[in-house]
Amino acid sequence: MTLPLADALKGRLIVSCQAPPGDPMRHTDTLVRMTLAARAGGAAAVRVNDPEVVAATVAAVDLPVIGLWKDGDSGVLITPTVRHALALVEAGAAVVAADATTRPRPDGSTFADLVEAVHEAGALVMADVSTFDEGRDAAEEGADFVGTTLSGYVPGSPVQTAPDLALVADLAGALAVPVIAEGRIATPQQAAAALAAGAHGVVVGTAITAPTALTATFVAGLTSG
Repeated sequence: MTLPLADALKGRLIVSCQAPPGDPMRHTDTLVRMTLAARAGGAAAVRVNDPEVVAATVAAVDLPVIGLWKDGDSGVLITPTVRHALALVEAGAAVVAADATTRPRPDGSTFADLVEAVHEAGALVMADVSTFDEGRDAAEEGADFVGTTLSGYVPGSPVQTAPDLALVADLAGALAVPVIAEGRIATPQQAAAALAAGAHGVVVGTAITAPTALTATFVAGLTSG
C-alpha cells in the first residue's frame, strides 16, 4: 500500500513548511512559496499545516504533501480528531500526520480510529510519536509511516537539544514500516546521521523555513556574552 510513496521518500529530504501563530510568515501564499523553494532545492515532499495551506500547496507543487492540522492549546494538537484528519484528506493530502501518543484525543477517538478513517478515505497516515512504545503501537494500529516528531516534546520522552537518533535507530530496527526522523535536525550532518541510524527519510523544518526563529538565534548569540 505504501510502496510507491515510500520508495520516493527513501533516503530523501522532506521539508516542513510551517509558521507559528502570529509569525509574519504565516500566510498561505507565503507558505506555498516556501514549498516551491523546497522543491527547487530538491525536497522529495513537504509537510504543511492547515487544510487551506494543504489545498493551496497541492494545487501549486508537484510533490507529495504530508498534511497536518494543529489545533488546540494543550495535549494532542497535531490532527487531534478524525474530523481534522478527513478535512486534510479532502484538501488533497497524500499523507495525514497525526499525534499517536498515548494522550487522550479530544473527540474520544483512538489513533486506530483515525487510521481507519484516513485509509477508507484513500490517504496514508504518518504517526507522530515520542517514544518507542508509541511507535510500535502506531505501526500495529496501521500507520504507514512512523515519525519521531514528538520526542522531547511530550512528558516521558527525553528532553535534548539534538535529534533523538537513539529512538530513530530503535524504531528502524524493530518496525516493518518506514521510520521518518523529525525533530531538532539542524544541520546536513545531523540529517545524514539520521539516515545512518536507520531513518527512511528525514524531515527538516526550522533550520530551513523559520527565519524568525533563526534570526532570534543569531541575535541571542550576539548578545549572550
